[in-house]
Amino acid sequence: MNNYQEPIFDVAQLAHVEIYSPKPEETVEFFERFLAMEVTARSGQSAYLRAYEEPYHNSLKVTEAKEAGLGHAGWRTLSPQALQRRVEAIKETGMGRGWIEGDIGHGEAYQFTLPDGQLMELFWDVEYYQCDDAYRSKLLNRPSKRPERGVPVRRLDHINLMSSNPQKDAQFMIDNLGFRLREGIEDEGNLIGSWLSVSNLMHEIAIMPEPNQVPGKLHHLCYWYGIPQNLYDIADVFKENDIFIEVPPNKHGISQAFCMYVYEPGGNRVELFGDAGYLIFDPDWKPVIWDMKDVPGYGDTWIGTAFPDSWWTQGTPVTKTQNV
Repeated sequence: MNNYQEPIFDVAQLAHVEIYSPKPEETVEFFERFLAMEVTARSGQSAYLRAYEEPYHNSLKVTEAKEAGLGHAGWRTLSPQALQRRVEAIKETGMGRGWIEGDIGHGEAYQFTLPDGQLMELFWDVEYYQCDDAYRSKLLNRPSKRPERGVPVRRLDHINLMSSNPQKDAQFMIDNLGFRLREGIEDEGNLIGSWLSVSNLMHEIAIMPEPNQVPGKLHHLCYWYGIPQNLYDIADVFKENDIFIEVPPNKHGISQAFCMYVYEPGGNRVELFGDAGYLIFDPDWKPVIWDMKDVPGYGDTWIGTAFPDSWWTQGTPVTKTQNV
């Protein structure tokens, strides 16, 4: 009891993710055609998209670049005052990049990097999605109708990063942004994998090791369905259209989420959740720590096929030793 520290509740949620793509139009088509996301804006070399149950203007930004990878992740704070508190905390770490005016869909934001180099931003002001009458749902609590194409995803769920020092990155998120460690993987006493959240979700961000110690990588971003059957439906669609399925519908041990992994045409890995596993309501939750030797066949996959080596070793940007 003497070690108890008052939790920080200043960060509310993962609000959007920007990914880089060398094939931006094909990437946009993947999300628009197959996952039924809506393009809400275009500007310069970027397109902005949202899923049909998301209240904000966008949750995904696709930007043209030479290589696939993470542009940045955007986190909304609980209030304007919470934003200022977190900015001051980050400034003290030396990881702050400074303020930007904002972007399509949100107001001014404070940018910073994780110790491993991935770009993040914090903001409060958002633009809410304004639905045309033709697409307005009769469900008053749904921002727009369920799309009639593809197998529509419902919302952004989480991101997973690869890091040359995953324990350092996880501690940064815990100490400065108030994330709580939900599950982890240890190898010889070192925390090499972390699943962290600021909400009742089991995780909004995960951090896993990059085997070649290459910093700054994205492992995947994830969108949520909520119904496992949807994964079989979309897998059927992907197979018919030559979209590479790295891991077919499966169930994780860590998180207990029903999942599958594919690659969008630009080269980024995308996870799709058939459900979100379990939720956490215990305010005194104790992290569940796995030993690495118990993870293959139990932590990674609980029910389903074994995960391929590529799942453990590949991220974007791709290194010369990788083939995606």
